[in-house]
Amino acid sequence: MDYETIIGLEVHAQLTTESKMYCRCSTDYAYAEPNTHVCPVCLGMPGVLPTINRQAVEYTIMTALALNCEIAQYAKFDRKNYPYPDLMKGYQISQYDAPFGINGCLTMDINSHKKRISITRVHLEEDVAKLLHRDSPDGPYSLVDVNRSGVPLMEIVSEPDLRSPEEARQYLIKLRGILRYLGVSTANMEEGSFRCDANISIRPLGNRETLAKVEIKNMNSFKAVYRALEYEAKRQRKAAAEGKRLVQETRGWLEDKGKTVAQRSKEYAHDYRYFPEPDLPPLVIKRDWAEEIRSKLPELPEARRHRFMAEYGLPLYDAELLTASRAMADYFEDSLKTGAYSKLPPDKGAKEVSNWLLGEVSRIINDRNIDIADFREKVNPDRFVRLLVFNAEGDISTATSKSMIEEMFQTGKDAAEIIAQKGLRQISDGQELDKIAGEVISANPGAVADYKAGKMQSLKFLVGQMMRATRGRANPGMASKVLEKRLREG
Repeated sequence: MDYETIIGLEVHAQLTTESKMYCRCSTDYAYAEPNTHVCPVCLGMPGVLPTINRQAVEYTIMTALALNCEIAQYAKFDRKNYPYPDLMKGYQISQYDAPFGINGCLTMDINSHKKRISITRVHLEEDVAKLLHRDSPDGPYSLVDVNRSGVPLMEIVSEPDLRSPEEARQYLIKLRGILRYLGVSTANMEEGSFRCDANISIRPLGNRETLAKVEIKNMNSFKAVYRALEYEAKRQRKAAAEGKRLVQETRGWLEDKGKTVAQRSKEYAHDYRYFPEPDLPPLVIKRDWAEEIRSKLPELPEARRHRFMAEYGLPLYDAELLTASRAMADYFEDSLKTGAYSKLPPDKGAKEVSNWLLGEVSRIINDRNIDIADFREKVNPDRFVRLLVFNAEGDISTATSKSMIEEMFQTGKDAAEIIAQKGLRQISDGQELDKIAGEVISANPGAVADYKAGKMQSLKFLVGQMMRATRGRANPGMASKVLEKRLREG
């Protein structure tokens, strides 16, 4: 029997507020000593009273708007009760039946077709403490670091509209891009600020009823999500084919073993015994406040990609890569606004900037494991474009330009300064090149004989010798023409 895979995702994203969700403790705890960013509220001490972080609420509404959600006029917080050791007070302040956003959607390009993924809800809650598991001669034990507890955590729940692990991966990549464009989350999966639980089930083709749903946890990369869903889809199909009964449960992903393992039976909503949070008032979201937040929405990746193609004539490949990061897209457009940009060929300028950003600049960024913001601190758009102008006008060769952009990043120096200090200006003077060509021809009689015998590859060798003699400063195109003329006349 053929089965269809049904996948829904629950994404948790830590918000980039300065303070926690219900207290004033700092959220900048990444490199802090354990249990140093805490207070009675996030420690869950008796008698304390939480207060709502307004910025976190605005970020959540902004995200809901970007995901085409209906914004509630009335929202409230609820107590979600569960007895795990990462939640000291025994409950989490979350939202249940009155979230900030509902009935949204995210549209993806799948195999050149548009696919709409429905968003069930966008709500706000608090993160939990972090458990650190240890081994000792007396047996395993766990430590609790409360620094993370209380950090604003936004949850985005999709409908089960995804049909493959690859669709799930693409959904997460697109969602991460939106959150980063909005600036509401770093959305870094490896660091834990962007986490995903996946619900997966199968159903016979043509049947609306699914078999038991499984929730998968402990996935900390897009690759892990893909592999876990792929494994689980195969496991469920195999079990169904063998006549085994699938049960609704929570399973954990073991990265090193490449498989999921049962953890506990899957909870239902009633297991959490939700009830309204008595210490926090309901929120009335006025239309003018929601519209004020909407006005702060930036141009999102998809719209910016289409504009780059229409306005700058970029191919889809370039536009997709440039707009994957808001900082990279900003660097590209800021480069086109510099005074030096007008000196680039008007019909090729935007593509030239794109080629260098996606080529040499991306290589520098990837080799050093940094981002475009770090590169920008050393090489701002104006300096970057002036280097491209030197290259386009023939003052320096492309090979020299590539080595120079590396030096500009390392030293923070301007291109003109490096060219002057090292004497890198390209030789384009015909008489000087003719003199060098004559010396190269005299020094390489074998290659000259091969050329005259019809071996055109010898010309490239001789050009290479000219480049070597000038330490790469000879204009390659002019050098080739001068050599050809010399060889014909000789």
